[in-house]
This record gives sequence, structure tokens and C-alpha cells, in this order.
Amino acid sequence: MRVLVVNAGSSSVKIRLLDGDTLVDGVDLAADRGRPDPAELTAALRRFAPVDAVGHRVVHGGRIFTAPVPVDDAARRALAALVPLAPLHQAPALAALDATSALLPGVPAVACFDTAFHADLPAAASTYAVPARWRDEFGVRRYGFHGLAHEWAARRAAALVPSARRVVVAHLGSGASLCAAAVDPADGAARVRSADTTMGFTPTAGLVMGTRCGDLDPAVPLWMVEHARLAVADVAHALDHESGLLGLAGDADMRAVLAAERAGRSDAALAVEVWLHRLRAGIAAMAASLGGLDVLVFSAGIGEHQPELRRRALDGLGFLGLGLDPVADAAVGDDADADVTAGGASARTLVVHAREDLVIARAVRAVLGRPAVADGAAARLPGGSERSRV
Repeated sequence: MRVLVVNAGSSSVKIRLLDGDTLVDGVDLAADRGRPDPAELTAALRRFAPVDAVGHRVVHGGRIFTAPVPVDDAARRALAALVPLAPLHQAPALAALDATSALLPGVPAVACFDTAFHADLPAAASTYAVPARWRDEFGVRRYGFHGLAHEWAARRAAALVPSARRVVVAHLGSGASLCAAAVDPADGAARVRSADTTMGFTPTAGLVMGTRCGDLDPAVPLWMVEHARLAVADVAHALDHESGLLGLAGDADMRAVLAAERAGRSDAALAVEVWLHRLRAGIAAMAASLGGLDVLVFSAGIGEHQPELRRRALDGLGFLGLGLDPVADAAVGDDADADVTAGGASARTLVVHAREDLVIARAVRAVLGRPAVADGAAARLPGGSERSRV
């Protein structure tokens, strides 16, 4: 089954074509709030034709969607109702879904949710100490995000280290979160579950990110509204778009912040130390949720490509049995996963390349199977020829 995977963000849409587990082709399109240029999208879909199904990464499934689902009119309406919970991500995903579906009429679409991996978090980890009405009527709870990426990294860790039972995944990019993943000893890598995570009701919570503040005293935005006379919308915008590394050092790109730190800028040095402080504390907290640590996984853009930050993070985590081999760490490539554990360390450290596309493609195949179209139904691709869906 040839599955087109669409991963829409606020500024780009990543499109990958997989045939089984094989990556056939891929393209990243610039997009304003998930809306790529129609001509560019049409050209990309012509290039990828034919496809049997489309899998969409959708950030928030709320309490409704706890597993991948085919997208029909009812599901599309339910997804739209969740936009207020993740406005930075949900609206772009729906825009990309609508654009792709319009260009591929008749091709089944499946929504795969970042919250689904965390849907069965233990009650102690998912429950906020807020009034019962908030929890029951409005669904206020820790949902967690980056679930597709966390699931892949945890499964890879269990495959690479078969004895692992307690895995902490550090998904570190412009958006960042940690996940405590428990591996079922009976099923090994075939079954992992989320036991805790740092993001919460929305993707704003947790670690310091590119432009998002991460964990914050909830009284701060209330104080800014009441005493600084800021509008609620302005405070919300500041927390999601003007905070994080951008708020601390004036740049959301960690590479630029590290360069500024090396040039002697004190604000950049503080930004990196704040980022590392939150990361170390979060890793320790995730290990505590698991009752210990067998494997720490670094993944995503910063986690995969910034050996300096991996080293500096682990410099403060030796008490967890972690240690980094600098030679192995410096040799990490752009594609292959790597074990960068120091000799004598009791817990392993891995670098695993994020493959949300594989998780989504496998989910699409599981939901749809390999349908045989007995009546010869065909889907027409834009500018292309008819082909039977198999």
C-alpha cells in the first residue's frame, strides 16, 4: 500500500510517500498556517502519484479520538471543534487535510493523533488538581503531545536494547517534550505505553521551546491581564509566539543561540542554561515516574543534531547512571540511529531519528488494510490518469 503522509505545521507541510515501510519520496512545502501554495501542492501530488491512502498527523484528538480514524464528514467536524485546544497546530492540519482531499477525491484519509499515545496515562499523571467541573465538563487534563514521535523512539529503544523496560524520550526541536515510556516485558518492543509526559492540556506546557514558554506559574498570565492590562489574546500570543528561546535570547533557533553564547552574549548563555535546567529536571522527573531509567533517547532536530547539548545535558545527570561517549557521540550521522553510551554507564543513551511518517503509514495500513476494489472504482489524480485503488 502506497501511503502519502502529510505532516502540517504552522510554516511548512512535510509530505512523504511510503510504499510499505520504504520511503519512496518526500518534499517540504512552505505554508502559511498549513496552507501551501495550491500549485505547489498539486505538483507534489502529481509527482507522488499513484497513492492508495493519505495519513495526516493531527496534534489534538481530545477525549474523542484515542486511536487513528478514517476521516469522514462527522470526524472532520469533530476535529474542527478541537481547534481551540491547539490553535497553532490543529488549524494547519485541517487546512492541509482539506487541500489534499480536494486534490485526491475518493482516496481514503486517516487522521493519526499526537495525543493518542498518551490517552491511557495513569490517572495520577493525567489529572490536574482543579475543580471537578473543569475536569468533567470541560475535559481539563494532561493530554500530552508528540505522541507519534515518542512512540517511534520508544519502540526503537526497546528494539535496540531488548532488556530495556524504562525509557525516557527527549523529543527536542522547536517544539519539545519528554515522555516516560514503559516497555511491556512480555511483548518487548511490540508494546510500549506512555507513563508520563511534560506537555499538558495544550502544547504550550513543559520544556522551554523555540517560542513557547513551557511550564509557568498559572498566576502569571492572570496577573498580566489584571495588572499590566494586557488583552487575553495578547498574553496568549506572547506565551506561544514570543517566549521560549526567542523571549530569552531574541532568536528561536537554538543554533543561533549557541553561536551567540560562544560569541560571549550573556542573554544567550542564560537562555541555554535555562533550557538545560528544565531539560535535566524533566528527565529526572520522567525517570522517577518509571521508578528508574534503562535508556535515555535523544530525538528530533536539536536532540539529533546538537552533540554539545547532549553532552551538557548529561553532565548533570550522572546520578541516573547516564554517561556519554564523546567519540561515539561526535560520530552520529544524519540517518542511522546510534548508541552513544559511555563505558561503565548503567543506563544507555541513544540517538534515534524521528520517523513519525513510519508510525503514521503503519497506522493507516492497520485502519484500512489492503482494500481490493472489486467494482473497479478509480480515483483521478490532479493532472494524472485514473488508477484502481488496491
